[in-house]
Amino acid sequence: MFLIGSHPNIYVLDTPGVFPPLIADAEVCSKLALTGAIKDCLIGEMELAQYFLAILNLSDEYKKWAKLSTAESDELSDDKVGPSGDSELNKRRRQYATDHTQDFVVNDVRRTLFEKISSFHGNLNYEKDLLKLIEAEFAALQKAFNLLAESELEAQDKIAAKLLNLYRTGRLGHYTLDSIPRLLSSHHL
Repeated sequence: MFLIGSHPNIYVLDTPGVFPPLIADAEVCSKLALTGAIKDCLIGEMELAQYFLAILNLSDEYKKWAKLSTAESDELSDDKVGPSGDSELNKRRRQYATDHTQDFVVNDVRRTLFEKISSFHGNLNYEKDLLKLIEAEFAALQKAFNLLAESELEAQDKIAAKLLNLYRTGRLGHYTLDSIPRLLSSHHL
């Protein structure tokens, strides 16, 4: 409780959000869970990660990562080789292989997603094609997250958790989950 005025005293009180016992709209529920407003377990991490990938695939955000597709090959060719015959980049990759928040892992994830989306030839407006792309992205992300020795189910669960973490920390860009009505956007902004 914060006192923001006196004579008379005016207080601001922040209360927790009040949700109805049932949210009938699955998309609204998914958006709330994606932002962390409700627990992931109400939707499922795998489903939330798929929902995020659908949003990413239908946006233009991934296009900002185009330079990563060529930058990695440049980085590998410019990387200095140490006395042991191993490059500095490879040493870092082995040292932090399981830490998905490292810049090189995030860049691998971005590059992987960029390459999968931009090379996809299906129609993303068709649910079947969109699901095919998401499935291909999950398969490719297993390598980007360095989860090669995992079973497919374990890997998918870990990919989902890591992907959601990167989304929620802003490492994969920023997204508007609700569209702004045209009337409002053109007259009031």
